[in-house]
Amino acid sequence: MAGSAVAVAATAVLVGVTLPGSDGSGDRQTNAAAAKQDAIAKDGVVQAAPKEGEKGIGSDPLTDAEIERAEKASVSGQMRSSARDVEGDRGPQLLSTNLSEPEPSDSGAAAPRRAEVVYYDYKQDAVITKTVNVETGKVESANTTRNVQPPPSQEELAEGARLLIADPLGKGLKQDFKHATGKTLTGPGQLQLSGMVFRKETIKSVPSDLTECGKHRCLQVVTKVKNGPWIDTRALVVDLSSRSVGRLG
Repeated sequence: MAGSAVAVAATAVLVGVTLPGSDGSGDRQTNAAAAKQDAIAKDGVVQAAPKEGEKGIGSDPLTDAEIERAEKASVSGQMRSSARDVEGDRGPQLLSTNLSEPEPSDSGAAAPRRAEVVYYDYKQDAVITKTVNVETGKVESANTTRNVQPPPSQEELAEGARLLIADPLGKGLKQDFKHATGKTLTGPGQLQLSGMVFRKETIKSVPSDLTECGKHRCLQVVTKVKNGPWIDTRALVVDLSSRSVGRLG
């Protein structure tokens, strides 16, 4: 969002328009959902989807078994004990697991299938990317980068919403939820969540408590009452690294 064009409200307000519906999470492939459906309609008859194999072929999406193998292989003992996830627990925060592009040296159908597994380590505020050969289970490359912010995972959005609810700046969010449902908002499970990484270069004036965003992991969490209206919290930014909330404007 361009900074000067963003109208910043004093509190969260109910909005009657449809906001972006993307969940903002990484492109982790679960059940190869991008390539198949649970059922296939043919000639008016619903047929069960074909059973998924242990291994994919060529550019097929990763199977559940391949995803599990890649994620297990990508977290070494040292990484598991030293890194921290979004809640501060041991181990890095998983962001996404996807099929890697073939290497230039790979040849046709015989090319090995690789997974790119992306994590965020909140202890060192770094993105860790590992490429795993899903056939051998071997980590073929690892890369650590800072000041890079991939799209958030659903777990990060949930933790961001939890911090919003607990913070004094989340008072408007709780008031609007109460108004819409008649119930008290106590946790992220009561909301439908989407969101995006906050990029401070998109606004003219960055509040002092948000100047570390970019180096820190900062999100704008978009909230919606389940089966109800959107609640506009776009003026609020959650710094997941410092576990604090700031306001734009």
